[in-house]
Amino acid sequence: MPYPEMMIAPMRQELTRLGVQEMKSAEEVRATLGEASEPTLLVVNSMCGCAARNARPAVAMALQNDRKPVKLTTVFAGQDLDATAAARQYIHGYPPSSPSIALLKDGDVAFMLERHQIEGRSADAIAEDLVNAFNQYC
Repeated sequence: MPYPEMMIAPMRQELTRLGVQEMKSAEEVRATLGEASEPTLLVVNSMCGCAARNARPAVAMALQNDRKPVKLTTVFAGQDLDATAAARQYIHGYPPSSPSIALLKDGDVAFMLERHQIEGRSADAIAEDLVNAFNQYC
């Protein structure tokens, strides 16, 4: 059962205020990611503490870098169930993980941070990983 929207709205806004495009349906995911050849950030957002403390702040820091993905996208695990399932189809070779952060390029995963690489690490360290990936692939 999805979380109540009023509980997660502030967590959504942490990314959307940065210009990250929210995808709430499988159709939106397919339309946005299906033809994407340019570098695309895909954040699988979640309600957990490591998303709040580590993942979302790291994304905000990394997006201050000069080089960054052309498209910035997100789905919310535990809320937008169909969109999240559809988005995970673009993360080839990785099990479902939330939060997670993928950098897609030419239809493939160029860089991936799974929950176990986010949990217990500082937002600064995660942002550094993202910046390095942005500099390499964007």
